[in-house]
Amino acid sequence: MAYVRWGRPDAQRVVVCVHGLTRQGRDFDRLAQALVAQSAEPLQVLCPDVVGRGRSQWLDNPGLYQIPHYAADMLTMLAQVQTQLGSIPMRSLDWVGTSMGGLIGMVLAGQPDLPLPTPIRRLVLNDVGPAITWSSVERMKTYVGQYGQYRDMEEVAATLWTLSQGFGPVSPEVWREMSVHMTRPGADGTLTLHYDPAISVPLKAMTPDIASAGELTLWALYDQIQAQTLLIRGQESDLLTPETAFEMTQRGPLARLETWPGFGHAPTLTSDAQIQVLTTFLLSA
Repeated sequence: MAYVRWGRPDAQRVVVCVHGLTRQGRDFDRLAQALVAQSAEPLQVLCPDVVGRGRSQWLDNPGLYQIPHYAADMLTMLAQVQTQLGSIPMRSLDWVGTSMGGLIGMVLAGQPDLPLPTPIRRLVLNDVGPAITWSSVERMKTYVGQYGQYRDMEEVAATLWTLSQGFGPVSPEVWREMSVHMTRPGADGTLTLHYDPAISVPLKAMTPDIASAGELTLWALYDQIQAQTLLIRGQESDLLTPETAFEMTQRGPLARLETWPGFGHAPTLTSDAQIQVLTTFLLSA
């Protein structure tokens, strides 16, 4: 599993930023740079490409493209980071998770017996919770893994934008910047998307009964989270309902809810205003 590290590799304060289902770690370039620049003490920000995406390897068994495997990979990454720190203990660990990345964060933060270098202190859940609407799962089934070859970056960016209206307002400059990292070389000089189409296999096998069982497990994990939790919801989100978001403020870590008008699933966390919300939450004492 590949990851980008921003900041100082000897910093004892660590923030991990994890992307959504079909995205990759460079989505967090602007947020990571802002966190490093605004931190009053040395900080490192880790932005992994979840296995099967970006620069990470693809799995031989597509059935493993699921949250438990991803969480295990994150534990391995954090253990390696602690090894790099040597005898100096990791002093704080924060987590920013968009959609799938938030589910991984809940799994790690909700199990106090896991071998994390230090417990997750602050948790940002970007438009995701223990309950995910079935309609959003059905929508994802229509496009995940369904891609081809593209002539150039302009075609890639335009195609991705048709699938990403829920991201809300994003300037053309920022969107192209984000889209560059969503590609790999295709055939005959074309471009194609960066991820293994087989990540769709577990998604296509999902049924309402399987989803309901997973929801019960995730609520049980959520109720065990001790980290201070910020929940961001796009007001037009089709994945995180207002009812689920409200319930998340009433149980478990009693999340602080921010609802952002003009956004659906899921805000990109790239604008100055969005970044300021996160830097204030993550960098305050």
